[in-house]
Amino acid sequence: MQQRTLGTQGLAVSAVGYGSMGTAVGYGPTDDAESIAAIRHAHDLGVTLFDTAEMYGWGGGEKLLGRAVAPFREEVMIATKFGLTREFGTDSRPEHIRAVVEASLRNLDVDCVDVLYQHRVDPAVPIEDVVGTMAEFVEAGTVRYLGLSEAPPETIRKAHAVHPISVLQTEYSIFAPDAAPLFPLLEELGIGFVAYSPLARGFLTGTAKPAGEYGPADFRRRMPWWAADNFDANALLVAQFAAIADAKGVTLPQLALAWALAARDYVVPIPGSRNTDRVAANIAAADVALTPDELARVAAIAPDGGRGGRGTPSPWL
Repeated sequence: MQQRTLGTQGLAVSAVGYGSMGTAVGYGPTDDAESIAAIRHAHDLGVTLFDTAEMYGWGGGEKLLGRAVAPFREEVMIATKFGLTREFGTDSRPEHIRAVVEASLRNLDVDCVDVLYQHRVDPAVPIEDVVGTMAEFVEAGTVRYLGLSEAPPETIRKAHAVHPISVLQTEYSIFAPDAAPLFPLLEELGIGFVAYSPLARGFLTGTAKPAGEYGPADFRRRMPWWAADNFDANALLVAQFAAIADAKGVTLPQLALAWALAARDYVVPIPGSRNTDRVAANIAAADVALTPDELARVAAIAPDGGRGGRGTPSPWL
């Protein structure tokens, strides 16, 4: 698979990565054996970026990913995150960061995390203090690259002035294109971009169901795209995208991933799937090149994304 460079500090990864949130939380029942098989199949097909977080099962997701990549640990980049609480608040106090990172190293059973993200900006802690603490791990050799997630421009600038930030991770998809205004800043500072939920949390797979058909712990029950007032309109958008995909001879998810890849050459989408066949299909999107006309048709269908918003405030808008 082709490689993409994230930032100017040397981080190079596969054009399509793997997001492991669904192996631990948020998207229905999980099966560890199935998830491990999917992760290993992704590696077999060339994926080198595997993304997790403390919040994904509060250590459970990290432990699973660590087991899955153990046979080829030196061939891949592992990214994890700190900064959320079990009540979905924020906590980026230096002492909390240190405790979480040490736990993540144990959970993953590694000596070094390749990419460390602040999961969400903590308004109670100056970003200079946060990045200063993160940089301690770089100096100690237990973290290689630093990242931010869902951060606004002023925070990115302040963070980058303390220690180089290699990558910003933010939700980005045909249904959630609102991160695009950040691209000029990333180019100015030399920062890469990792797109999480590039398939709109499954809506851009063509398999979305009304919110009430998901289990009580499934995140999609409470997301605006699935709300009763929005679901049918979004399903109609998906049908139009599927027609473009059919005409090109690709799947709807491949169209969505190719759209993200076409945005910039420093954009790396990280779809997640626990099914090996879907993993293979997602990875094949790295070889799909959309024409300017196809990109224009997608933009014309949903210039502002999916109806109802993504459910996460965009602090740069």
